Amino acid sequence: MIKLAKWLAYSAIALVAALIVLAWAGGAINWNQEPPYELVQSWGTKGDAPSQFNDPTGIAVTAGEVFVSDARNSRIQAFDKQGNFKRAFGQDRLGRPMNLDIADGKLYVPDYFKDAVFVFSLAGDYQRTIKAEDGFNSPGGVAVRADGTLLVADTYASRIVHIASDGRLLKTWGQNGRTTFSYPTDVTLAPGGDFYVADGYHDRIQQFGPDGAFVRKWGGPFGLNIHGPFKGWFTTVTSLAIGPEGSVFAADFYNDRIQKFSADGTFLTAFAPPRQPGPGHSEIGLAIAGDGTVYSANFKANRIERWESTRRP
Repeated sequence: MIKLAKWLAYSAIALVAALIVLAWAGGAINWNQEPPYELVQSWGTKGDAPSQFNDPTGIAVTAGEVFVSDARNSRIQAFDKQGNFKRAFGQDRLGRPMNLDIADGKLYVPDYFKDAVFVFSLAGDYQRTIKAEDGFNSPGGVAVRADGTLLVADTYASRIVHIASDGRLLKTWGQNGRTTFSYPTDVTLAPGGDFYVADGYHDRIQQFGPDGAFVRKWGGPFGLNIHGPFKGWFTTVTSLAIGPEGSVFAADFYNDRIQKFSADGTFLTAFAPPRQPGPGHSEIGLAIAGDGTVYSANFKANRIERWESTRRP
């Protein structure tokens, strides 16, 4: 029995070592990658003037505009697709806006400090405030379903909450079994009704069906809480976005990059801005335009970045 136990231990160590070596060598889990995306434009510097940011954390796009959570300035800024400033709003209500969602012509803003989701028109007019009937604890992300109900990443409560538009509690995930979370930061909806959760401090993504049934998880070997810079691994996932073809983009914050996966979690590519000197980390928020263009919030540089695929048709 002792020999068997030693053999199993050595085999496990050898397997992990092989995974690490292969990951460094070019993606152990998935060999066929897409080309990376190219950074084609950026705008913004640190400050509180128009087009300046103090810790941008969330981003959302429409056909013609880009909306940014300018977190420490307690506001939303809106730009055209070329980065030209158009307006700012929310300063009289917001504390620390986080990952954004747009649904039915409205902007949904979870607020980390105010424990609420604020709703604005796209023109910037305040509509209403939504609070969970049992209370939020620093919500970080929101996704609005077609029926008007909300899925909220309730970060410090380590749960996902399904609520009606009036805050009535419908369902929660995260209390037991394999659907546990550690500081989930974002949630996003796929076209078919599945939803994906950025399971922040578990360094993984979890996928659920339209009924909330667990589908799969990935990140690190076997979807475990093991962080790292390898393909398909994360060191704190802070934002998710779905591409036009159903692919899943993830902001891998402490690895300073964006990763792209197929809908089933197959690694496709990763890309990152040039490294900058000094402390801090970069890619924290994500949004995908209808044409597949990627917009990201660079936390360290206090700027917005626009990325385009280098893949040729």
